[in-house]
Amino acid sequence: MNLQANYEQIPLKTYAERAYLDYSMYVVLDRALPFVGDGLKPVQRRIIYAMSELGLNATAKPKKSARTIGDVIGKFHPHGDSSSYEAMVLMAQPFSYRYPLVDGQGNFGSPDDPKSFAAMRYTESKLSPIAEALLGELGHGTVDWVPNFDGTLEEPSWLPARVPHVLLNGSMGIAVGMATDIPPHNLRELASACIRLLDEPDTTVAELCEHMPGPDYPTEAEIITPRADLRAIYQTGGGSVRARAVYQREEGNIVITALPHQVSPSKILEQIAAQMRAKKLPMIEDLRDESDHENPIRLVIVPRSSRVDADETMQHLFATTDMEKSFRVNLNMIGLDGRPQVKDLKRILAEWLSFRTTTVTRRLNHRLTKVERRLHLLEGLRIAYLNLDEVIRIVRTEDEPKAVLMARFRLSEEQTDYILETRLRQLARLEEMKITAEADQLEEERARINVLLKSPAKLKSLIKDELRADAAKFGDDRRSPLVERDVAQALDESALVASEPVTVVLSQKGWARAAKGYDIDAEGLNYREGDRLLAAVNARTTQQVAFIDSTGRAYSTLAHTLPSARGNGEPLTGRFSPAAGVSFDAVVAGDNDTRLILASDFGYGFVTRFEALTGRQKAGKQIISLSDHAKVLAPQISADPARDRIVVVTTEGHLLMFSVAELPELDKGKGYKLIEIPKAKLASGAERVAGVAVVGEGEGKGEVTMYAGQRKLTLKWSDLVEYGGNRASRGGLLPRGLRRVERIETSA
Repeated sequence: MNLQANYEQIPLKTYAERAYLDYSMYVVLDRALPFVGDGLKPVQRRIIYAMSELGLNATAKPKKSARTIGDVIGKFHPHGDSSSYEAMVLMAQPFSYRYPLVDGQGNFGSPDDPKSFAAMRYTESKLSPIAEALLGELGHGTVDWVPNFDGTLEEPSWLPARVPHVLLNGSMGIAVGMATDIPPHNLRELASACIRLLDEPDTTVAELCEHMPGPDYPTEAEIITPRADLRAIYQTGGGSVRARAVYQREEGNIVITALPHQVSPSKILEQIAAQMRAKKLPMIEDLRDESDHENPIRLVIVPRSSRVDADETMQHLFATTDMEKSFRVNLNMIGLDGRPQVKDLKRILAEWLSFRTTTVTRRLNHRLTKVERRLHLLEGLRIAYLNLDEVIRIVRTEDEPKAVLMARFRLSEEQTDYILETRLRQLARLEEMKITAEADQLEEERARINVLLKSPAKLKSLIKDELRADAAKFGDDRRSPLVERDVAQALDESALVASEPVTVVLSQKGWARAAKGYDIDAEGLNYREGDRLLAAVNARTTQQVAFIDSTGRAYSTLAHTLPSARGNGEPLTGRFSPAAGVSFDAVVAGDNDTRLILASDFGYGFVTRFEALTGRQKAGKQIISLSDHAKVLAPQISADPARDRIVVVTTEGHLLMFSVAELPELDKGKGYKLIEIPKAKLASGAERVAGVAVVGEGEGKGEVTMYAGQRKLTLKWSDLVEYGGNRASRGGLLPRGLRRVERIETSA
């Protein structure tokens, strides 16, 4: 026996390609993409058809969903019951479908959690009224019928949709190598666009958009995409639509009354609460969910004070939560040619109108056939009435009355059978009048149908009238208002932090922290073993703090991000990335326009803006160019560069005061000479700059205190004037006991 004759031998590569291609086509055509004619995927079509077969129309009593799903998977769709039930639930959710096709009773989920629906053994369902627009013409010869999966039943290849359902409720699906994202639209607008295209076949997409300006989601959230962008979507078949929540002010509170499509209120609350916990929403005091049956969406945001700008706050929330969301649009569907394609709006409506014209033509032809058959039977019945006695005689006396009747009155076999099956009670005289009236009525209907079939213009008028009727019966006003707005931008991080005073403390080993308030004993704080205070500066939580390392690089961070002073702080090496062996030598805080004097102990410095020290946070930026063995001095702030004075003191007691205006402003560099120090002393390290201070002009504007071992000297403005001179000069000598200055301090 030749076993090889029963199978085909092909290379594995060929088999894999063929099998994957078959699977791909199945997913594309029989699972994921909707058909342009009825806008349904196979599972949706089978659910609706199975419900109609069970008699679950809009006026019927609902039945258990398990009964419906049992029929669906047992007769037409041999797949999982859970996936089929989920598809049915989706068609019943008014927050998911713009025009729900299923009327569900029981727990069918909520906007908070669409998948929280009850099991199918608990819920009941029937078709909604608008499903009539899909099923009303099913028995009128309008569709092709195909065997079901086991060949025991027949199911429709498509449903005879009276409205362009493919755009009405939209569709989402992922196939193999392609996907579809069709947004829902308003029925009245769709019908108007279809009528315009029927009247004017040369109508452009832009002109169709006059009737159908954009999607219409089940929620009342605003569509903020510009009209031009929406037109571009309909011209290309792809793009994105941005929707934004709607809010209003009530008694000082912000009340959100609508959210974008498929956005969960609980998720929005979660996102806002997370920002509040992270102290990123200082303008918000409280958050409440007051949603109920009368107000499905009512989220209340309580500002901290009446001074909070509600619009500014909401702009930030739009940018940082799902209250503003972008929806992908990909008008990909199976066309009349049975192939998937991304289509523009005109192509979609034109194909659907072609489908509708074919459907109406088939319906009319089907009705015409029935009318002509009925007229044929009535004609035979009329002949029988006119010759009633002879017909009765033949039936009573002849052995084969059927053949005799056909021969005697020239009747067809169908007419003769109908006469012989007529009941005796229908032989009354009154019935003849009814037959004549019915025949006259059918003759009029036949003439009317023939006129419609022979006149494309009248056929178009019929389609338009039916569209208008369905739009009036099932349509409603637009829910999603079209309001052009700019995309929301999040507030700057500093704007989201309450402005509070803090003292930034830097230890000698490079640990930083921030203590609340300015009245802080920085030296009295706890430090790690072997560590102690290096510097402390006053700042505000909204300001940035810059740390300068021993190579002259500056690193910046927001003050409010530093750890609390209750602990030891955190090492700056964990926040930034300085070079190995580098130490942090200085700290300064301020606003971007704050003027700083940066200097090295070699006697060079310059004026710069605080903004120059900020930027690349991790790697820092080179701000001061240092000579070998030079060190960075504590930066000084100049509030009024035109009137302030710089005081420079060297370790050998030379003091010089000159105007800040004499020192040029730079973004970075070595700077300019502040005070004259002999090169030999610089080279040997015998003399350095002990410190730099800034004082205001005039008495009471500031004092400078110099420390030399156990001795100190405080100089007021009247004392400092004696040391005035030009920048880069040697300056005057301090008293003999203070010629070994170690550091200087200023006080207001």
